[in-house]
Amino acid sequence: MNQTIYGLLALLPIVLCGIFLIGLQWSAKRTMPIVLAVTAALALFVWDMTLNRVSSSIIQGMVITVSVLWIVFGAIFLLNTLKHTGAIAVIRAGFTNVSPDRRVQAIIIAWCFGCFLEGAAGFGTAAAIAAPLLVAIGFPALGAVLMGMMIQSTPVSFGAVGTPIVIGVNKGLDTVAISAQLAQQGLEWGDFLQLITSQVAIMHGVIGTFMPLFMVMMLTRFFGKNKSWREGFAIWPFAIFAGLAFTVPYTLTGIFLGPEFPSLVGGLVSITIVVNAAKRGFLVPKTTWDFEPKKSWPSEWLGKLIVSKEDITPALSDKKMSTVMAWFPYLLVALLLVCSRVLTGFQSLLNSATVDLTSILSEADISASFSPLYLPGGLLLISALVAAAFQTNKPVNALNNAFKESGKTVLGAGFVLIFTIPMVRIFINSGVNLSDVASMPVASAELFAGTFGSVFPLISATIGALGAFIAGSNTVSNMMFSQFQYEAAMSLHISPSLIIAAQAVGAAAGNMIAVHNVVAASATVGLLGMEGATLRRTILPTIYYVLFCGIIVMAAIYLFGFQGPLA
Repeated sequence: MNQTIYGLLALLPIVLCGIFLIGLQWSAKRTMPIVLAVTAALALFVWDMTLNRVSSSIIQGMVITVSVLWIVFGAIFLLNTLKHTGAIAVIRAGFTNVSPDRRVQAIIIAWCFGCFLEGAAGFGTAAAIAAPLLVAIGFPALGAVLMGMMIQSTPVSFGAVGTPIVIGVNKGLDTVAISAQLAQQGLEWGDFLQLITSQVAIMHGVIGTFMPLFMVMMLTRFFGKNKSWREGFAIWPFAIFAGLAFTVPYTLTGIFLGPEFPSLVGGLVSITIVVNAAKRGFLVPKTTWDFEPKKSWPSEWLGKLIVSKEDITPALSDKKMSTVMAWFPYLLVALLLVCSRVLTGFQSLLNSATVDLTSILSEADISASFSPLYLPGGLLLISALVAAAFQTNKPVNALNNAFKESGKTVLGAGFVLIFTIPMVRIFINSGVNLSDVASMPVASAELFAGTFGSVFPLISATIGALGAFIAGSNTVSNMMFSQFQYEAAMSLHISPSLIIAAQAVGAAAGNMIAVHNVVAASATVGLLGMEGATLRRTILPTIYYVLFCGIIVMAAIYLFGFQGPLA
């Protein structure tokens, strides 16, 4: 069997994902078990992997799944705890009445607050919270969903305290083999992952700065009386200012602190700066823009969300809460994360609870462990407990309600990931086989590299976006394609870190067209059945994102001669 056939067969699981999810419109719950079975069959009967190795890869994937779900649960549990203590209502009230201009409101709530929420919780949470809040203050439901989906871009690569990088890229690469190659150049794995993080932050920083402007232009074009791009563009000084207020601290944080903090820090800084600027009228146009009266809206704009007063004002609470106290749990998360990554003693203490499961795996190069306290999930849970203790006189009720709601969310995501991540690990571990052929990612990468040649960097981000569209997750897209992107870069003798960074950026942009995210956001405003209308619009910013990412990578490699380690 020649290499081309191996390359085509290696792509079969990905192709099946596309056919089942897009063509046949199956659910991911129905699709991924079949794809895992096909991948395992290819591994056993085409790649001649041993049964022990396939089994070890599946176990390794399940342990990684537990780590992912632990982070997701912690992030959503903290958010739900704050909802039940009344903190989220206090946070909302801090910026919903800043300006009567709908463009300014969209930027503050969707962009600034949404980016922070993405950094704090990820996994579509930002759109699910921002969309109903926008409806509550008078936005059309369809417009609110569009704004919510457009923030599923720049902050996503570092969403849920860095999960798409910390888990997605980190666990999507063959760390053992790459670490050995890095050691020959005097580098360690951490150096390589940080380089990828920095490059992701820089690319997002450049492209994402213009997203607030794109958002308001889409708002006025599709939901304004005059259907005008120009009315959105009229606010460009304020929109660019808001973009920079997020992307500057975001990029610097990615470069100097790592993948856990950029969206959190960028969101906090932008909220503070942009809200205060809007209150003072800084760069805000004198002409206020608003929607037409609600009675003239087309029926497809309207959802079934019933807005109550509590949606836009603080709920009655047994404790009067200040804005500082409402934000304190997220500030505590940031502090704990920094200490856990910087202070060696604290890091060792958290890692003392690590469960090493390598002994149950029968392959020497396949390892697995679970660190409940060191992973962000544990630190998020600690912050939730602190929030419940200090923000309400009924902490048990708040925690109990938050636990029930968060558990439902995690169980839904968990079923799909239980099949998806083991599939990825079989993919990556397929290089050790009795047929003495290249691994599945290498075989597929060689096929793509041979087909696209030197222009491959132009489509790297598009591949990442396609993965997110299919899987509904930046993290899963990174796990599926990071090794593939690495191998393609190595075969073309170009910087693998830059190509993997493009993958991560593209996967973030692909969240704007991820059907799962659109459905989740639409459901929060009672607009199910209109997902197609949203997707037809969000394809525009997605194309903008992946196109400019491809141009940046091409320029970096072929105009500025960037190489980086391993190139």
